[in-house]
Amino acid sequence: MSHDPNCIFCKIIAGQIPAKKVYEDEHILGFHDIHPWAPVHILLIPKLHIASMVELQPEHAELMGRMAVLAPRLMKELGVSNGFRTVINTGADGGQEVYHLHMHVMGGPRPWAKG
Repeated sequence: MSHDPNCIFCKIIAGQIPAKKVYEDEHILGFHDIHPWAPVHILLIPKLHIASMVELQPEHAELMGRMAVLAPRLMKELGVSNGFRTVINTGADGGQEVYHLHMHVMGGPRPWAKG
């Protein structure tokens, strides 16, 4: 699998940096965001280093599908029952801060909603 030795998410995958894991298989790692925007805020990342969605190729379709199917299962397991939000920031203008593809999955009261 591709790996970037300078990538913080690759270091988490390698066990060099601790994370509060919620899921792991041979392709995907899920863990709690260290700066949550919602009561439940996890990140799903591929173990394969893909910098952003711009780099996705047809061979990544199954991986992205696995992440999309996994999100609702994990939200249910984490007690989220009234919906959730998924976000994939892509590139500088898209708000991407860590250049390893990742899906934010956020549930609970919506801090992004205008009140």
